[in-house]
Amino acid sequence: MKLETRQYTDGNWSGPLPSAMDGHQTLVVVFGAPELVDSPALAEVCAAFPRSHVVGCSTSGEIHGQRVADRSVSIAVAGFDHVGLRHACAVVTDAAASRGAGRRLGAELAPAGADGAPLTGVLVYSEGLHVNGSELVVGLGEVLPPGVPVTGGLAGDGTRFGRTWVLADGQAGPDRVVAVGLYGSAVRFGHGSRGGWDRFGPERVVTRSVGNVVYELDGRPALELYKTYLGERAAGLPATALLFPLAIRTGAEEKQLVRTILAVDEATQSMTFAGDLPQGCSAQLMRANFDRLVAGAEEAAGLAADGEGPPVLCIAVSCVGRRLVLGERTEEELEAVASALPEGSAMVGFYSYGELSPWGVGSCDLHNQTMTLTTLSEA
Repeated sequence: MKLETRQYTDGNWSGPLPSAMDGHQTLVVVFGAPELVDSPALAEVCAAFPRSHVVGCSTSGEIHGQRVADRSVSIAVAGFDHVGLRHACAVVTDAAASRGAGRRLGAELAPAGADGAPLTGVLVYSEGLHVNGSELVVGLGEVLPPGVPVTGGLAGDGTRFGRTWVLADGQAGPDRVVAVGLYGSAVRFGHGSRGGWDRFGPERVVTRSVGNVVYELDGRPALELYKTYLGERAAGLPATALLFPLAIRTGAEEKQLVRTILAVDEATQSMTFAGDLPQGCSAQLMRANFDRLVAGAEEAAGLAADGEGPPVLCIAVSCVGRRLVLGERTEEELEAVASALPEGSAMVGFYSYGELSPWGVGSCDLHNQTMTLTTLSEA
């Protein structure tokens, strides 16, 4: 595998785009600031790699190496020798369309590669505001072969929650999901996801919800109850909700998922999340623990890179809520990830509205407030 990374800042690239790597076995991942959707940068990348699989999305901060930036574009170009690639796109205009979109993507990627090579892993980048991430991955899982890992994330728009975009087929636009399949035994597809938040306050029951919209907790209006914990911070909703996500679990399951609010509705006193909160599940507030956030990122790197050798491309997707909490210490989690990767690795990524990854070796889940990593290399 040949590997190059570049960064676009202040109207300039950090070096010439490696267009000589263009080809059907080349993957180009692109993560850019929301306001640069119409900038020359995206058009230049697409023009430089007309035969490659060029995919990506908008962000709440672009990761390049051990640094995070705004108003930039971060790209990685991975040229494979013995790995097949295929990508597919779907439209998601509202949460109800999420499962169907996942099924359509899975149906396009599920067949074996051109030479009969099996599907080894899938990368997914989705618009971040109208999708139900839980339903998206359920739809994918209904069609993809069992055991195929799915990783990726939901596009960001800073803390504005206004408009996100996804890049595929030479165009960047809203309401889209793109998925890339990697085929063959030569690809090494690693993944890891960890949080680092502390739970506090009483565990409550979701007593009324529909999909990813929660109306009542313990029989009380959900938004009213949530605001009592935020106090003065409630005036900044939904952005301030990034600081206090919910941990959810169903029954006696040990697996814990984290959910972050995307929108609030004062009229119905409801909260809309990036993924489902099933009626009857338990929910508990969470708050940051600085040291554990950084330690969680390092643990995720250890899981993703286990047994891998260089060169490794690490695609990091971390939640915008983590960036808000860590503030000036944000790059500490990137440094922690880099320290756990094999020597010679390269890292790009973005701060997101949601992360997609299996929890351990199980099926893919939507996560919030995690550092989620994917490592790609070739045997």
